[in-house]
Amino acid sequence: MLTTALRLVLGHQLKPFVFEKSIDFLPNFDVPNLGAYVHIPFCETLCPFCPYYKVQYESSLISRYIDALLDEITLVSERSFSGKREITSVYFGGGSPALAGDHLERITTRLKKYYCIAGNMGIELHPRDISMETIGNVKNADFDMVSLGVQSFSPELLRILGRTDEDTVAPLKTLSAESFEAIDVDLIFGIPTQTAEILKSDFLTAVENGATQISTYPFIDFSYADNKNKPLNGKEKKVLLDALLEVADKAGFERTSVWTFAGKDTPRYSSITRDNFIGFGSSATSLGLGDFKTNVFSVGEYIKSVKSGKVPTAHRMDFNTRTRGLYWLFWNSYNGDISAEAYSDLFGRSLTKDFGTSLLLGRTLGLLKTDGNIWRLTAKGIYAFHIVEQIYTHQYIDKTWGIAMNDPWIDRILLY
Repeated sequence: MLTTALRLVLGHQLKPFVFEKSIDFLPNFDVPNLGAYVHIPFCETLCPFCPYYKVQYESSLISRYIDALLDEITLVSERSFSGKREITSVYFGGGSPALAGDHLERITTRLKKYYCIAGNMGIELHPRDISMETIGNVKNADFDMVSLGVQSFSPELLRILGRTDEDTVAPLKTLSAESFEAIDVDLIFGIPTQTAEILKSDFLTAVENGATQISTYPFIDFSYADNKNKPLNGKEKKVLLDALLEVADKAGFERTSVWTFAGKDTPRYSSITRDNFIGFGSSATSLGLGDFKTNVFSVGEYIKSVKSGKVPTAHRMDFNTRTRGLYWLFWNSYNGDISAEAYSDLFGRSLTKDFGTSLLLGRTLGLLKTDGNIWRLTAKGIYAFHIVEQIYTHQYIDKTWGIAMNDPWIDRILLY
């Protein structure tokens, strides 16, 4: 199994990774480059292809959830820091965060009480949520970057994904008329019946209607999802990935990560690649000095935990020095560049001393090349990572989230 081999070879760890039940646990957040994530798990309809923790929208439930969320921000921040702490970015995901309405400003105001936000603030939006009222709520809360979950502009492909009767072009046009620093559009590739021409058309439609960045994701069938239609196979996805490279070049967009393309000289919108991060909300994750932790995957249990004065941590995973560095190496490989200087600044150690043998092997195999102090993935390396990331998703994320959604307080989750 590839994940086991990578754990042994790169992580030097014999035993499988384990999430242990750790109620009220907080990592050490005395770390540089700390970002913040807020999870709003409510949706009007639950898309079967979406793997993230989400629940049906109820106005009374979301009101209680927001109250608990504000309390968690206070609880965690006051236990973790003395005085205000600088954070590099804020990102709201879901679910459909726009359903929080004017609560958005309440949340960002609470964050600003404890944090100096040095970078951008981004938020995910569903096409059906776009209105002048939503845009007003988003701007009043000081978000300057938005990501629109289009998935496809093709009505037929949207039906296959379980979405119907959606106008995806008009919401994008509405957003592009506003003064956001970045407008990201999410597209999925590998949908049954999807062709290279349809995908290229979707990409160009996004560009022509105001997208400054396009994030493309392979369709992955999670074991706990309710997909009636299964993804295309690896060979078919490869054809679509090649089509994305072709159309991005045609549109003047640069590849900024394995699956992301952005207009030249435009700000980058990113939801996942942070050196360290602190997460708020049900199912949110946090990464500190040596620990990775998840909040409980249940709105009801989340509210109860916070109201009892306990941090709503359900599980934690302890990293040793090497596996913590390996986690960083994995996500920087997703970005395509591995900076020895950034690694040294973050960990106070040498990248080549820790992972030099593996990096040299990658260069020998044609997966990496060196550019001064940076190890850069080649086209071959990026495609290899595309494959590894999908396997990683199935082996780790699918198992962890599936178990946590079924049994929020399970004693331990044994991985690979």
